[in-house]
Amino acid sequence: MRRFTDQLRQAAEPIWAAQHAHPFVQGIGDGTLDPERFRAYIRQDYLFLVEYGRLLALASARSPSLELQTRFADLAQAILATEMELHRGSAREWGISPEELEAEPPAPATRAYTDFLLRTAALGDFAELVAALLPCIWGYAEIAQRLAEQGLPEHALYARWIETYAADEFAELANWCRDVCDRIAADTGPETHTRMQEAFLDSSRHELAFWDTGSPTPRPAEASSR
Repeated sequence: MRRFTDQLRQAAEPIWAAQHAHPFVQGIGDGTLDPERFRAYIRQDYLFLVEYGRLLALASARSPSLELQTRFADLAQAILATEMELHRGSAREWGISPEELEAEPPAPATRAYTDFLLRTAALGDFAELVAALLPCIWGYAEIAQRLAEQGLPEHALYARWIETYAADEFAELANWCRDVCDRIAADTGPETHTRMQEAFLDSSRHELAFWDTGSPTPRPAEASSR
């Protein structure tokens, strides 16, 4: 029987294909990405992770079972304790201090994405919440796995990024999130499925927009000439 998350993935195929083809992603894969763009991405991703931790905490609070409540609480703790410290360590390798991370203002794409996630978590039902959080984890796993299959770049820090998200542990997490989404879908009807798909597609669009985070910001004169 076809998984509900396979249906979501098929519906989002044009968006996900655009992510795989995005110059930022391809630049990581072949090692040619401008380091300044990656530094901008690291700073914004730090801000995103802070809010993603809130999303997982809300997922725990709204979980319909103790099993899910516990697992989402564990994931929130892993993000806020372990993952954030790893991110600060990675930032230091790129010459970014913890103070710079804390002082970084959110870019419009970051703010739009996190606002969407937290609004969905607060105002949507649990099914929508699960569908909304899935593209981040599943998408990174898929992108990194495909890049790894092409061969790691010579740039050591880009290679490490790929290895981190292509790891079996991360794939297992993505599969668990898919399983949760499939289980929730199995217990609901067409109207909920439609809302879940809309949430999944919206998150996928925000994921695609987030890859533009490291794009050069137009100068005022350039912006006003358009």
